[in-house]
Amino acid sequence: QTMESPKYELVIEAKDMGGMDVGLTGTATATILIDDKNDHAPEFTKKEFQATVKEGVTGVIVNLTVGDRDDPATGAWRAVYSIINGNPGQSFEIHTNPQTNEGMLSVVKVRTIPSCPVFLLSGSSSGDPLMKATKCKDKFLCSSAIVLCSAPQFDNNLCTFVRYSVFKDPAGWLEINPTNGTVGTTAVLDRESPFVHNNVYTALFLAIDSGNPPATGTGTLHITLEDVNDNVPSLYPTLAKVCDDAKDLRVVVLGASDKDLHPNTDPFKFELSKQSGPEKLWRINRLNNTHAQVILLQNLKKANYNIPISVTDSGKPPLTNTTELRLQVCTCKKSKMDCSATDALHISLTLILLSLLSLFCKSFA
Repeated sequence: QTMESPKYELVIEAKDMGGMDVGLTGTATATILIDDKNDHAPEFTKKEFQATVKEGVTGVIVNLTVGDRDDPATGAWRAVYSIINGNPGQSFEIHTNPQTNEGMLSVVKVRTIPSCPVFLLSGSSSGDPLMKATKCKDKFLCSSAIVLCSAPQFDNNLCTFVRYSVFKDPAGWLEINPTNGTVGTTAVLDRESPFVHNNVYTALFLAIDSGNPPATGTGTLHITLEDVNDNVPSLYPTLAKVCDDAKDLRVVVLGASDKDLHPNTDPFKFELSKQSGPEKLWRINRLNNTHAQVILLQNLKKANYNIPISVTDSGKPPLTNTTELRLQVCTCKKSKMDCSATDALHISLTLILLSLLSLFCKSFA
C-alpha cells in the first residue's frame, strides 16, 4: 500500500530490575526510513490524445501526460515513452520531459504529404534496474495510449471548406478550379518537352482548409502522354569537305533522327531535290533505316555547293524536312586541304547559268 510518509520515528524505553517499579529506565528514538519500490505503473491520463501535423513543419505536436504513484524523488517515478506502432518512416520521435514527466511527441522529418497514422505509445517506470530490464513485459509496469494525427487529405470525404491551388506546374500547362478541384489544361501538352520524363508529366496541387491557421495537404498528379507524329526528322551533319581531285567520291554519310517514338520515326526516306542542268553532279544512296550516303558523280571544281536533301519519317501522315548540305570542294596538296572561298562559285549561280544557256540554245535552234 502507498504510505503517507516514507519516514517513521519510534520512541523505545528500556527498564532494568526486570521491569519492576524500583528499577531504572532509559529511552531512545529510532528513525526508520522506507525506500520506495517501483510497484506502480505509470498511467496515461487519457486513452486518446489528438495532434495536428502541419506540412513542412517539425517540432513537438502534442504532450502526453501520465500519473505514477511512486515517489517523484526516485527513478521509479520517471516514465520512459516509446512508439510501438505506426511510425514506419521514422518521421516521429518521443522524449520524456524531465521536469513534468510528460512525453513530448515530435515530428523530426518534414513530410511532403502529412498522413494520419495511429500511434500506440507505452510508458514505463525506469528507476529500478531490475524493473527497467523487464522492458514493459510486466503489465503492472506499463500502460498505453493512442495518438490520432490529423491533416487535410486528398480523398472523397474532404470537409466542405477546402480550396485548391496549383503548387508546382513546371511547364505552366495546367489550372485547377479552386472550389471543386477540377484540373484543366491551358496549353497543348507536348511529350517531347524537357519537363516530361519517361512520357510522364508531374504536377503538384494544394488543398487548403479553413482552419486558423489553415492546414495544407499536397496531391501529386501524373499525366502519361502518348506520342503523335508532330516532329519532323532532322539531318546531320550539314557540312562536308572533299578534295577537287579526290579518287573516292563518297563524300559523306548522313544520319537522321526524330524526337517522336516508333512508328513515327524510322525507317527514313532520303531524297535529293531535282537537279537542273544537262548533267547530274551527285546522288544519294540509302544505307539503312537511319543513314544514307552522298556520292559525287564526277570531280568538281573548287567551290562551295549547297545540296538540298529531304528526309521523310514513317508516320501517318509522314512529315518531311528539307535541309541543305553544304559541300566544300577544296584544293588538296601534300595532305593539306585549302578550302578558302576566293574562287568559290555557289551552285545555284552555276545552275542558273546552265539554265540560261539551255534556253538560249533552244531559242537559237
